[in-house]
Amino acid sequence: MSEPFDILIVGVGGQGTILASNVLGEACLIERRHVLGAETHGMAQRGGSVESHIRIDAAGGPLISPGTADLLIAFDMLEALRYRHYLADGGVMVVAEQIIVPTSAFQQKLEIPSPEAIVARLEGITLCRVDAAALAVEAGSILAQNIVMLGAASGYMPLETGSLIKAVMRCVPPKTVDINIAAFEKGMEAGETCRSA
Repeated sequence: MSEPFDILIVGVGGQGTILASNVLGEACLIERRHVLGAETHGMAQRGGSVESHIRIDAAGGPLISPGTADLLIAFDMLEALRYRHYLADGGVMVVAEQIIVPTSAFQQKLEIPSPEAIVARLEGITLCRVDAAALAVEAGSILAQNIVMLGAASGYMPLETGSLIKAVMRCVPPKTVDINIAAFEKGMEAGETCRSA
């Protein structure tokens, strides 16, 4: 059995965190790796927090304990801040450069931190920032941001690129395969830029 590797994907309802975790699970099955997964949906339909736990070759239950995630993929900067305590020392965070302000923040007139303030609060963490929206549009659909993020994070995972691409092809709607493969590849390029910086 390989070394265990824990991945936490976080976002808000409608961003495709569940599809992203399904792709990772499928890639593990393709590679005949042991995988555990769990999702918590919260108020997903109202833009609430959604988290997906993916544990590769791990013993124990499907939930990742705080302070133990090897990789955190955040589809939103506020969610990166909210879940940073899950990341292990030496872990990596791949973050989409966008902020989705919750409706409750408007109603309660809460102050939302700027992207710069969020990055400052993540100091000391190995951080890969990705303009997922722009790359998804380049690939052909703004809806492919979740697959862009998987591509960006793929170089940090113990999974083969070929398995991940095959898993994307199996999990996305047939009509969107080409767009999603392009999105994954654009994300991979962004991730390579982070790793070489």
